[in-house]
Amino acid sequence: MRILIYLSHPAQYLFLRETINRLSSEGIKLKILIKTKDVLENLLRHDRQPFTNILGKQRDNSRLSIFISLLKRIYMVYYQTLKFRPNIMLGTDASIAIVGKMLHIHRITIIEDDYEAIKLLGILTYPFTETILCPKVCKVGKWEYKKVGYDGYMKLGYLHPNIFKPKKEYLKYYNLPSKYAIIRLSGLEAYHDKGIDGINYNFLNQIILTLQNLECHIFISSETKINANYKKYLLKINPNDMQQVLAHSTVLISDSQSMSVEASLLGIPSIRISSFVGRISVLEELEHRYQLTYGIDPKYPEKVIKKLKEILSNKNIKPIFSKRRHQMIKDKIDVSSFLVWFLKTYPKSTQTISKNPQYPSKFR
Repeated sequence: MRILIYLSHPAQYLFLRETINRLSSEGIKLKILIKTKDVLENLLRHDRQPFTNILGKQRDNSRLSIFISLLKRIYMVYYQTLKFRPNIMLGTDASIAIVGKMLHIHRITIIEDDYEAIKLLGILTYPFTETILCPKVCKVGKWEYKKVGYDGYMKLGYLHPNIFKPKKEYLKYYNLPSKYAIIRLSGLEAYHDKGIDGINYNFLNQIILTLQNLECHIFISSETKINANYKKYLLKINPNDMQQVLAHSTVLISDSQSMSVEASLLGIPSIRISSFVGRISVLEELEHRYQLTYGIDPKYPEKVIKKLKEILSNKNIKPIFSKRRHQMIKDKIDVSSFLVWFLKTYPKSTQTISKNPQYPSKFR
């Protein structure tokens, strides 16, 4: 078996890393393609994972730029596919679905966002893909017949307790205090982020002042360059250690959907500040079913400050969130183990699940 994987975001590699390692150890041939995005290349180099970067320059978000970039990716993926001759093509990008359709190769789209939140990607991808593999709670619009849903989240692919263990030595290694907050500022630069508000500098000042008054150390993790006034707060760590540092934090305040999910899966209270609130099914489930995160529209800064004070003044917050996380983990599957089985037996795996929708629960 030969599988071609295209990664367009660091979170996609983290999701697939354990699966990639297991498949490789079983002798399955893999070809990893990437584009330049944030710390993606650094993560792969750190793991000594062979890859080919097919798009070294990041584009802007104009429709023309998106279209030209997609054409480039289609050409490069087509070329690499002809060379590698895979049985399966796997990824989120539209190029995987389009090229797979052109060459009559099995193609699987992995996704965790609802169709309405990533509409352009859905329009470009879903008509051409063979299978949409996503958490059960995700909505995929009129392509529901292509969906294979599982009881889990993509980030359980690397944060499930079978794979990830928080290690206290990271506290000492980075000289971290016993009580600290992480403020995560996303770039909000993707096409689907257009018109989305998050944490602006005025809001950031209010958050910092509140944390200082509550005697909580502050670290800022930013996807883009930030104002010089905030550089003293920058979290200076190896990107590969981000989840370890997050796992020992007291609270996360973020306009990043991705890191808010990570915090929830680690049992760390998080406040996500974004006009995406109410629109992402995975986060809605984590908030309303498991009470592991709090979503607040940036129009209501006073609600954020109130919730932050509430979290930091609750001496029992850690055991409360630990219990909630335990219940969530109990309900969900080991996503990496499921994915290894799904890919090794594809496309029969889709038929197995179609006949017995409860089959993935074997991976709990």
